[in-house]
Amino acid sequence: MQSKSMIAPRLSAMMFLQFFVWGGYYVSMTGFFDAMKMMDVTGAAYTVGPIAAIIAPFFLGMIADRFFATERVLGVLHIIGGLALIAAPAVAQAFTLPAAPEDASLFYTLVLHDLPAFGQPLILLLLLHMLCFMPTLGLTTSLSFHNLDNQEKQFPIIRVAGTIGWIAGNIAVSFLPGKDSSAMQFYMAGGAGVLLGFYCFSLPHTPPQSKGTKPSIGQILGTDSLRLFKSPSYAVFMLCSFLLCIPLAGYYAFARTFVEASNAVVNESATFTMSFGQMSEIFFMVTMPLFFVRLGVKWMLIAGMGAWVLRYSLFAIGATDQVTWMILLGVILHGICYDFFFVTGMIYVDKKATSEIRNQAQGFLVLVTQGLGLGIGAKLFFAHVTMNTTDGVVNWQAVWQTPALFALAVLAIFFLCFWDRPEAQAVETASAE
Repeated sequence: MQSKSMIAPRLSAMMFLQFFVWGGYYVSMTGFFDAMKMMDVTGAAYTVGPIAAIIAPFFLGMIADRFFATERVLGVLHIIGGLALIAAPAVAQAFTLPAAPEDASLFYTLVLHDLPAFGQPLILLLLLHMLCFMPTLGLTTSLSFHNLDNQEKQFPIIRVAGTIGWIAGNIAVSFLPGKDSSAMQFYMAGGAGVLLGFYCFSLPHTPPQSKGTKPSIGQILGTDSLRLFKSPSYAVFMLCSFLLCIPLAGYYAFARTFVEASNAVVNESATFTMSFGQMSEIFFMVTMPLFFVRLGVKWMLIAGMGAWVLRYSLFAIGATDQVTWMILLGVILHGICYDFFFVTGMIYVDKKATSEIRNQAQGFLVLVTQGLGLGIGAKLFFAHVTMNTTDGVVNWQAVWQTPALFALAVLAIFFLCFWDRPEAQAVETASAE
C-alpha cells in the first residue's frame, strides 16, 4: 500500500505531465498554423476544446463516480488523446476561409463564417484529443482531493507542479527546430500524453464512490450536481465563472499573436514569453494557503477577477505604442488571474459537493468554464478580431478594450451578489488550522 508521504509527489508528477501536454502545443500551435498557411482554422482549433468540455465531463464524471476507478479512466483517456495529438500534423493542409459577403449578418459573422474549418482533418483529430483530455481536468482534481488529508494546504502545492509542467512545455517548444512553427510540438505533447496514460495506472487507487448502487436518471446524465444551484452564492459563482471565461478564450487564442505583433518577444519565441504568466503562477500557488487565511474565498475570487480587468486594460493601453513593459506585465498577471479564481473555485466546489457527486460537480465546473465559456468566447473573439482587422492589420487596442470592460462588469456582479459566508468561513478556518 502506498505510504501517505509518497502520495503528494505522485500526484505532483501527474499534474506536471498533464499540463506539460497542454502547454506543449496549445499556445504555440498558432505558429504552426501560420507556417502551414492555415491561420483561418484558429477559431475552430480553440473551439474544439470547449465543445469537448461540454460533451465529456458529465459522462466521465458519472463513470468515475459509479463504475470505474478514477486512475483507470484517466489512463485510458490520456493514451487515446496522446495518440490523436501525435497524428494531427500529418493531416495538416493549407486552408483559407471563403470571404464573407459584404451584406453578411452578425449571426453569419459570429457563427457561420468559420464552420468550414471544422471539417479539416487536423481539427477533427484535435477534437478527438480534447474529448479525451477535457474530462481529465476534473478527474485529476477529484482524485487529488480524495487522497489528500488537508486540501487547502496540500492541493495548491500539488497543482503548482501542473503550472511548472505548462512552463516546461512552453520552454520545450522554444528549443524545437522552427520553435513555434514546428510540427514536432504535437509529437512531443502527444508522446507525453501517452506516457502519462501509462503512469496513471500506478496512481493511488481511487474507487468509485457510489459503486453498487442503482443509478438514477440524474446520475446517468450527470445532472445530480445541479442541486447545488439551490445555494444562491453557488449560482452566482458559476455564472461569473462562465462569463469570465468568454474573454479568456481571446487570451488563449490571440495573446501569443498579440505579443509577437507587438515586438514584446523574449528569447525569439512568443510562446516562451507567454510562459511568464505560468511562472508567476508558481509564486501565487505556493502562497495560496496564506492568502486563504487572510482573505477567505470571496476576496480571493475578487482579487483574481480584478487582475483580469487590469491585464486586459494593460494590453489595450500598451497596444498602440507597443509598450513592452505593459504587455509583459499583462502576461505576468496570469498567475493571479488563474490561481486566485480557478484554483480557489475548485476548492470552493469541492467544499460544496458531497462525496457522491464530487466528480460530477468538478466536471460541471469544467463544462461551464472550459466548455460553455471558452466555447462561446472562441467564436465571439474570433469574430471580434476579424471585425477589427483592416487589410491584415489588427487594431489590438480595440480588441482588448472590450474584454477589459466585460471583465469589470462581471467583477461588479460578483462583488454585489456573492455572500456565501458559511463556506468562506469554513475554508478560512480549515486553512488557519
